[in-house]
Amino acid sequence: MPYASSVVVMSSVPPPLPLARSAQPTYIIGHKNPDADAICSALAYAAFKEASGQTGFKPARCGNSNARIDAILNRFGATLPEFVGDVIPRIEDIMHRDPFKVSVDDTCARALELLDLHDVRALPVVGSDGRLEGYVSIFSLGDYFIPKPKRATSMRKVTSSINAIIRSIGGTEVVSYDATTVDELYVRVAAMELESFGKSATVEGIPNNKSVIVVGDRSDVHLRAIEMGVRIIIVTGGHRMKADVLERAKAAKVSVAYADTDSATTAWAVRASTLVGGLVQRDAFTFKPQEKLSVARRRIVQNPALICNVIDEDGHLLGVFTKTDIINPPRAKLVLVDHNELSQAVDGAAEVEITEVVDHHRLGNAPTHQPILFINRPLGSTCSIVADMFRTADLKPTPQIAGLMMCGIISDTLLLQSPTTTPLDSDLLQWLSRLADADARSLADMIFNAGSVLSTLSPAAAVRADCKLYKEGERRFSVSQVEELGFTNFWKCEDALLEALEKYRMENGLSFSCLLVTDIDTQSSMFLIRGDAEVVQAITYPQKRPPDIFDLPGIVSRKKQLMPYLGSLLGGTNESA
Repeated sequence: MPYASSVVVMSSVPPPLPLARSAQPTYIIGHKNPDADAICSALAYAAFKEASGQTGFKPARCGNSNARIDAILNRFGATLPEFVGDVIPRIEDIMHRDPFKVSVDDTCARALELLDLHDVRALPVVGSDGRLEGYVSIFSLGDYFIPKPKRATSMRKVTSSINAIIRSIGGTEVVSYDATTVDELYVRVAAMELESFGKSATVEGIPNNKSVIVVGDRSDVHLRAIEMGVRIIIVTGGHRMKADVLERAKAAKVSVAYADTDSATTAWAVRASTLVGGLVQRDAFTFKPQEKLSVARRRIVQNPALICNVIDEDGHLLGVFTKTDIINPPRAKLVLVDHNELSQAVDGAAEVEITEVVDHHRLGNAPTHQPILFINRPLGSTCSIVADMFRTADLKPTPQIAGLMMCGIISDTLLLQSPTTTPLDSDLLQWLSRLADADARSLADMIFNAGSVLSTLSPAAAVRADCKLYKEGERRFSVSQVEELGFTNFWKCEDALLEALEKYRMENGLSFSCLLVTDIDTQSSMFLIRGDAEVVQAITYPQKRPPDIFDLPGIVSRKKQLMPYLGSLLGGTNESA
């Protein structure tokens, strides 16, 4: 626009504010309802990344800790990873914090400067308390500067104060009166004969005390304006008012200012001193930071808004975004450890970028948009995989990280007694023991004596503590596991556990839910199941308490023993159906 460049030079603009979104780390995160291996492998893999010179990775968890995890972390002085409840893309992930904005007390000149300097089409307008008042756009400013008036006075009108006018023109205050009062004023350029100058105000109906006179070095006009009692005289072109005339202005309490620019430019700048508050468009398009992008997309698709404003519950401006931001949002990045199935992953994992998987379970991973690093090895724990990565890379973990990996291996392999245990697990445990200067048997005693899950948690919490969701064919089901020293605590609450299983099944719309209660001492388990009668009837293990508690001697591994068995059952029931 022709006037924009002339206004831009009139007042100073602060250094550009950062519009960039805050960089997100790549979260290394275990499964829901994390066990010791999920937590320890996340911490250990983050340490491996750092040791190998890879930055931007951060360990995380998507579930609560438990007594055993707490005992492990306390033993080695480690901090529980950050909790990430979900990675569902939200408005706060795309919004630009600390946006360019103006206040209701800023001038149009200030708004034009920011619009021109930063090449944006609209700016949020805030009140003195930081609450969003609306917005001002290049189009509304254009309508103000180039109106379709029925009266010529509309072209002259400016709602401002003496102080704001002087700032806008980049002028020098000589003398001013009542300089902060905002008033409806009219700018007039004295470019006519003296006689015509006096008559024009009368013809146009402009009150003298509301007139802003823009004039060069014409003392006759200066004197006539003072006699008329105008609001302010602005002397342009670098000229100065004569001393005796200035004294008369002071006596008449007429404000005077000097401008180095010519009269035409100065007149434009005076109009640009209008305060933004009078031009605010109140129909601002607002969002809350926690709003999901999927919901926001539906709201924004038919809205012509130039800018989208993000506010808190009290209406304070937090940030802004545009349609371009929501079409091409930044995607959070995840490294999945100790799982690869989306049903077990943090909520929203399907909507973000999974860059790596490090796991030792069956394959159930979702397709990815591009090739990723996928490490899946038939070892006893994910900590075993990470430990082997350290050793293969000739990197020595710190005693703390070595101790955490020991605990992950011990917990998942039941101190190398689980059928999932491999010779490499045993070898790695010995290597880590030397680095951590810790005894594996002592750590096992600490872990398994760190509190009975069944005695410290409610039945509902015990069912959810280490629960994983699976899908076989059309059946979705859950398998939980708790490890105890003996079955004493189990027999005190078996009915409540069965009720909790049924409630969990119903809440999640599952075909069936089951719980494996494992006795570490005898290396056997009790199996509880609620749901699909066809599956329950197909179980071939002896019933401990009909119809839904079974005795599973020698069964201690959900991954290597129970899941293959359930898979064969479901295959059989599908065939019979």
